[in-house]
Amino acid sequence: MSRPRPDLQRVARHETLPTPHPTHPVRNRATRSALAALSALAIMIAVAVVGVSPAQAATPVRIMPLGDSITGGPGCWRAVLWDRLQRNGYRDIDFVGTQPGGGCNLASWDGDNEGHGGYRAVGIADQNQLPGWLAATHPDVVLMHLGTNDIWGNTPTATILTAYGKLVDQMRASNPATKILVAQIIPMTPSGCAWCPSGVAALNSAIPGWVASRTTAQSPITVVDQFTGFDTAADTSDGVHPDDSGFQKMSDRWYPALVPLLGGSTPGDATPPSTPTGLTATVDCSLRVTVRWAASTDNVAVTGYDVFRSLNGGAFTSIGTAAAPPFTDTLNGMYQYQVRARDAAGNTSAFTAPVSALPPPCPQDTQPPTVPGTPTAPTTTTTSVGLVWTVSTDNVGVAGYEVYRAPGYGGSFTPVGTSTTAAFTDTGLSAATDYRYQIRARDAAGNTSTFSAAGTVRTAGGTGGCSATLTLQTGWGGGYVMQPNTVTNTGTAAISGWTVTLTLPAGHVITGSWNATVTVSGQTVTARGVTGQNANLGAGAGTTWGFQAGRPNGDTTVPSVAACATP
Repeated sequence: MSRPRPDLQRVARHETLPTPHPTHPVRNRATRSALAALSALAIMIAVAVVGVSPAQAATPVRIMPLGDSITGGPGCWRAVLWDRLQRNGYRDIDFVGTQPGGGCNLASWDGDNEGHGGYRAVGIADQNQLPGWLAATHPDVVLMHLGTNDIWGNTPTATILTAYGKLVDQMRASNPATKILVAQIIPMTPSGCAWCPSGVAALNSAIPGWVASRTTAQSPITVVDQFTGFDTAADTSDGVHPDDSGFQKMSDRWYPALVPLLGGSTPGDATPPSTPTGLTATVDCSLRVTVRWAASTDNVAVTGYDVFRSLNGGAFTSIGTAAAPPFTDTLNGMYQYQVRARDAAGNTSAFTAPVSALPPPCPQDTQPPTVPGTPTAPTTTTTSVGLVWTVSTDNVGVAGYEVYRAPGYGGSFTPVGTSTTAAFTDTGLSAATDYRYQIRARDAAGNTSTFSAAGTVRTAGGTGGCSATLTLQTGWGGGYVMQPNTVTNTGTAAISGWTVTLTLPAGHVITGSWNATVTVSGQTVTARGVTGQNANLGAGAGTTWGFQAGRPNGDTTVPSVAACATP
């Protein structure tokens, strides 16, 4: 449940702040920068109602984080705790409160809470504010963190514990089965509060005894030590407000105490990995980002790393995992990256500080790729051809290839597709038909190579064949002209070429030819169709060619028989 935060007038009406009272920042975890907040923090006392395992729960277990700005502004320990519960199977839960939450680098987490910046435990108790919050949210589990502002105001420990007692009574009046987790609060060392460290120590020392006097079988109270191991120099931004490592430590203490109340067992391994160090993000001239970091350590073993990214200053979202560094990405905007480590028990480290990915000052690329090889088709069907060719090279890198096709008997080349590899399958073709293909390469800068030589490919299917006849046009004592010699496609499919062979009589020589490419070996004459002119013949189509020959005087013989073959 969510309701608007109280404004300054509401805070002033319900709570008298101690003086002197410095302004405490409300932090944004994505930037780690301190902003202004209403007031100091308060102690967290985690109050949990009896939970059941997610598999048995008829309705979600309702958990209320209750406290001040350590809980509510932004209180990212709640996000880290929610994330860990979800990852470990505790999904039938509902964080509740009249205050909204969000941010903290984790998308789609339940941010509802009852964290009120500047509030004191004594003020909440004296003004009976808790019953209204309980009635509005009906929590099964309440996590309460109050007292930091009380200590800042130099409130005696006994007075704070009396307020705790009243709040616990109000919780039990709302739900007699409430189970309570009371936090020994995190340390505080702000400037201008010389008595704060000793005040925290006095309150934390008294909490176990107070818990023992107030716990019951129906509504037991458990102490959670949030103090030990918490370093205000490393784990806070200002001596009071936790930073990312502080939020992580708080979540790590709440988790093993809360899980048994949700039907689970106390985790055997509750120690998180260390935070990765040395995070860098480098970008090459192809805009490939390489994210590197120094490996984390763990009491058992680090099992992987979660990589988060922010686009153009927005919230960080998860983009992938890595078993070990590095992690690669493609730059497409103003990116920042963060990384955290995790172990097999689901413990996660704090996030690294964010780093930006900035492209280098790359020189302009004007050099085109080399020319690809002539395409061939090792595999064909009646409607497709599988083209391959020799790859091109480039000074930066070939980004892909453009494939062009033309009819096998002539006509213009038109683009039919692209490929990032030296292979392409062209579909939707006609059976037993010839096609010509050309390829050109391009790089990331848009430079293109010249076209490859054309390769002719024939689809499967149909039958082909040809016949040839020779015709004497004229003759004289020393020679003759044979034309029109005909070639006819006798098959049911188009042919992409024809070859006519004949034998010259002894002493005869070819002196000229037309409409064919003619070669002579001894007395054997071979004539082939001219590509782009008459080599390709459709089913039933024909063409003509001719030649002139010389012969000995008095010899009147001419060749009369020719054979025809298709490729």
